[in-house]
Amino acid sequence: MMITIAIANQKGGVGKTTSAINVATAMAASGWKTLLIDLDPQGNASTGVGLDASKREMSSYDVLIDGRSIAECVTHSSIPGLDLVPATVDLSGAEVELVNVEDRTARLRRALEAHRGHDICFIDCPPSLGLLTLNALCAADTLLVPLQCEFFALEGLSQLLRTVEQVQQRFNADLGIIGIALTMFDRRNRLTDQVADDVRECLGNLVFETVIPRNVRLSEAPSHGLPALIYDQTCTGSRAYMALASELIGRLPAERKAA
Repeated sequence: MMITIAIANQKGGVGKTTSAINVATAMAASGWKTLLIDLDPQGNASTGVGLDASKREMSSYDVLIDGRSIAECVTHSSIPGLDLVPATVDLSGAEVELVNVEDRTARLRRALEAHRGHDICFIDCPPSLGLLTLNALCAADTLLVPLQCEFFALEGLSQLLRTVEQVQQRFNADLGIIGIALTMFDRRNRLTDQVADDVRECLGNLVFETVIPRNVRLSEAPSHGLPALIYDQTCTGSRAYMALASELIGRLPAERKAA
């Protein structure tokens, strides 16, 4: 069975899409048949793996609104082993269109339950709690949370944890959190260490040992339509995401490590 991991944080600017792109690339490089679903209307994950907006014929919008299958909407990326269900501008209207749909929070889950052909799926969520994010949380087996090492990020994390509890109670009792990844880590900033220590004290082993540093090459890569792991595999950001993917694999259920 395919493992589905939502990558979400209600706060924007925490490295969510960067994490989705590079962890998915690292998993593909490790031999996993990987699917990345871009559920953010901005479409940055699609752009970040090199898919031009003009070439996005079928998208996650078609899955949610028109009931298209995942297989119909998959686009092969230039990265071996990594496929994509892209986002288009139509997705920005999906929140409104889903309001009057009877099964509005289960559309993505049903599509993924019927899908075959991939070992693992990552869902890049928008930075808000709306029907798009709810669809991802209802469809996911577990949640990966990128957390920027700054004070306000802690407030966003507490809100997200409350949201997860509500989703577990109402929609997806099996939803778990596989880990929290500390992003934009800057050892020159004393506050960074303080936030990291506070998060680890509160959440213990739920926090990944690997931290993602602030890195110029990570920031440059999307403008070239490439994950950092392809753009510069030797930079500190790329090495960190490979280490994070290795940690992630170690946390997956043993019976589902089929890759």
